[in-house]
Amino acid sequence: MFITGYAVTAGAAERLVFGYDSYGNVCGRKNTYIQGAPLSGQDMTNKKHVFFLNSCSLEIKNLKINSVALCVSSCPQEQLNSLEDIQLFAKNNGSSLCIYNVNISSYTLNPKASELCPTLPVSPSKSFPLFNRCVPQNPECYSQFVSILINVVNEVDVFHRILSGIMAGRDTVIGLSVLALGKVMNRRWILKKIVKTESHVSDLCRENTLFKILNLDIFVSGVLWWLYYDYTNDPSIELETEKENVKFLLGFAIISTIITMVLLSLIFVLRKRIQLTIQLFWVANKIISRVPSLLFQPLWTFLILIFFWVFWVAVLLSLGTAGSAQVISGGQVQYKILSGIRYMWWYHLVGLIWTSEFILACQQMTIAGAVVTCYFNRNKSSLPRHLILSSISVLFCYHQGTVVKGSFLITIVRIPRIILIYLYDALKEKESACARCMFKCCFCCFWCLERCLRYFNQHVYTTTAINGTNFCTSAKDALFILAKNSANIAFINCFGDFIIFLGKVFVVCFTVFGGLMAFNYHHEFHVWVVPLLLVALFACLVAHSFLSVFEVVMDALFFCFAIDMETNDGSPEKPYFMDQELLVNSCRHSRQINSVIRFNSILIKWCSSA
Repeated sequence: MFITGYAVTAGAAERLVFGYDSYGNVCGRKNTYIQGAPLSGQDMTNKKHVFFLNSCSLEIKNLKINSVALCVSSCPQEQLNSLEDIQLFAKNNGSSLCIYNVNISSYTLNPKASELCPTLPVSPSKSFPLFNRCVPQNPECYSQFVSILINVVNEVDVFHRILSGIMAGRDTVIGLSVLALGKVMNRRWILKKIVKTESHVSDLCRENTLFKILNLDIFVSGVLWWLYYDYTNDPSIELETEKENVKFLLGFAIISTIITMVLLSLIFVLRKRIQLTIQLFWVANKIISRVPSLLFQPLWTFLILIFFWVFWVAVLLSLGTAGSAQVISGGQVQYKILSGIRYMWWYHLVGLIWTSEFILACQQMTIAGAVVTCYFNRNKSSLPRHLILSSISVLFCYHQGTVVKGSFLITIVRIPRIILIYLYDALKEKESACARCMFKCCFCCFWCLERCLRYFNQHVYTTTAINGTNFCTSAKDALFILAKNSANIAFINCFGDFIIFLGKVFVVCFTVFGGLMAFNYHHEFHVWVVPLLLVALFACLVAHSFLSVFEVVMDALFFCFAIDMETNDGSPEKPYFMDQELLVNSCRHSRQINSVIRFNSILIKWCSSA
């Protein structure tokens, strides 16, 4: 908040938003006089647009317009080829395009007009709607900018082909993206239906679902190989872009085949053992069915993150405009950034990471609070209304400190990773294999530590939601539960992540198959590989966003289960809080559980006495 307040008070955001000329005047505003700058302090209320005398002069090193800037009332809509045209434009539109101290009547008489007026010819321009800059419409003015773009993408021809491919198939890309979103929601609807069926029917449905995913993957792999064979033997393929499509199609086919073989092996080996994790999925589906708004928590979190990132960029830009005016040669004004601002930039960067992690942690705490309320409610059919809003209110009233500390731990680990990435890029050209290896090892260690902390924080938030304790006490209790149930937790996480991965594979394969059929039908699309990759990436992101909620609910649910078993014994005095159907199904599979891992002895004892 201090950085924001300083940026608002010391910064000059209006210079960035409304634009300013080379003499310290903000366009569209009344300005104060700057000592030593005779053309400053003018009333620019009616001059709201920034015009550059030579807008085609772009300095490549700093991406800065190396030209005198003026505030004008309107941008030239047509090309001006002579000083007479500039003079006529000023008389007709009231917009002077020359230096302020040059009279309109002397445009054609002043011997220094070539220096005080814009470079001829003046290309037609249009005001940019947000920052009020007169942007030339002549593409030749961007020749230097295009050269920068070429350096970025290395080959502008490939870049244009990719863009043209995406634009040509934009309708298909949008349709396939909607298909991916619908398929994710359809997966949730099917899981909801499975929850409502009888136990033996559910087992059959679960096995059928696994084999449906495998069969679809096999089918997609077969179609990819068939399309590769068909394109390879097609004599009409002559364009280089079409040959590149064939190469990418071969890569798709190989990757899909490898994934199919891995899934086939895992499903064959783990088909029976995976039933144990299904039971927790079974209860997780019931919780999500009772609180369907849980599925949309990633959407709200994403929108909040976007809002915060826009706010962060706005504050950063305000910090960039916080400087003192200095008069340079010709009476022009230049703003020099204050020395202390550079340290604020680093602090602002830490704030970006910390606040982003805080928002993500709030999502985890909200989901954990909702799951805890559902689990530890005796009457499962009568849950509190507006459960998500209730969980959010409890979070901000009682548990903000816990979330702040958890997100701060993640920030402490992420900052060294960012520093390592910066140093790695800086030392990349040193040709030191030993240094590169050390950087990669340190980066991997910090990445693993961050993953462990994220997983641990998630259980700390669940413990806080259950006991209402602070971060340190919850961390101690969570560590005790994790250590005592390490085998069960490892088993649940392993197969739970595997089932979620199967769901993501199903959505991506279904969407890619639809894309293959759509792009293969439209033969006029010569570059369809990149749009297909874009659709596959979108399908993966959508599936991850929605199905990751199941992962968070599963972890919180098992932690509630472990604490329930730790504090209660199933007697009338201390009955279990867990869903009775979960107990019945756990009893039914207790023999299988005991053969794979040493499942909780209290659960087996309860099942044998039931």
